[in-house]
Amino acid sequence: MQHENGEWIINGASPRSKGLIRSCAELIEYVDKVGFLPLFSNEIKGFSVEEHAEARYWWSGNAERDPWEWREQAARSGRVVYGKVFGGRAGFISLEWLPYFANFRRDGYDFDSLYEEGLAKAREQRIMELYEQRDRYYSYELKTLAGFGKNGLKNFGGILTELQNKLYLVITDFRCRMNKRGEFYGMPVAQYARPEDVWGSEAVTSAYSEEPEASRERILLRIEELYGAADEKVLRQLI
Repeated sequence: MQHENGEWIINGASPRSKGLIRSCAELIEYVDKVGFLPLFSNEIKGFSVEEHAEARYWWSGNAERDPWEWREQAARSGRVVYGKVFGGRAGFISLEWLPYFANFRRDGYDFDSLYEEGLAKAREQRIMELYEQRDRYYSYELKTLAGFGKNGLKNFGGILTELQNKLYLVITDFRCRMNKRGEFYGMPVAQYARPEDVWGSEAVTSAYSEEPEASRERILLRIEELYGAADEKVLRQLI
């Protein structure tokens, strides 16, 4: 997606493109095939949902054809990982590749160990400790309960993005907020969970037996296999 003259422009695929993704089911199938995929285009050509879906359906509200709607459906399905997992950018990871991303991004630490070693921020801990009480929270709940807000802790969005990038939290649903009359209003907000609570500890940490750097090399080799060599700076930012 490019920003030109004050407008965002989608770099979509032609309706006749080979490998065109036409539905959420096809998106999940494609992610399972390639392993991982950002939502929007980036410096690596072909490495995004955007480049494999038709531009005309973005933000159309068509639940069957709109990739913006697919992300909600895919997150809710539990069949792929969704969140800001590519250098703060949204995207998908297959369940096959989740352990390698978790091992590399976490450097082999579960969150409690990371915090005990002094490698996690206190504000991250304020959010993560809430998951000892429940396994699902919407963003507005996390913000309030962890003490962020106008007169509280700052940078809630940035801290939440960091926790997703390290694969300690993922997005599992979206819904609008509800007023006192029981009516939904506003834009859908994300629900967050620990991946271990969604897919189980073994499914998330099964690559902990290998060095985190080895998991990183697996990911980089997969990108090179599918999309060719990429600039090292770009890879560091995304992966």
